Amino acid sequence: MAKYGKKASKKVEKAMHERKKGTLKSGKSGKKVTSKKQAIAIGLSQARKEGAKVPRKKSSSKKSSSTKR
Repeated sequence: MAKYGKKASKKVEKAMHERKKGTLKSGKSGKKVTSKKQAIAIGLSQARKEGAKVPRKKSSSKKSSSTKR
């Protein structure tokens, strides 16, 4: 079974096209997005908000810090 729905892939595709044209902006700051990874993340986030089939975000786990002796 597919992890992502059709609606999600359309949103990511649209975000990638906007990035290529230079019109994709990031959230609060409104800076121009140039990273492919960030464009995909924005597309998935938009799809998630619209209720498309997208897996949950992985929760950030605590990194174990090594102590020096």
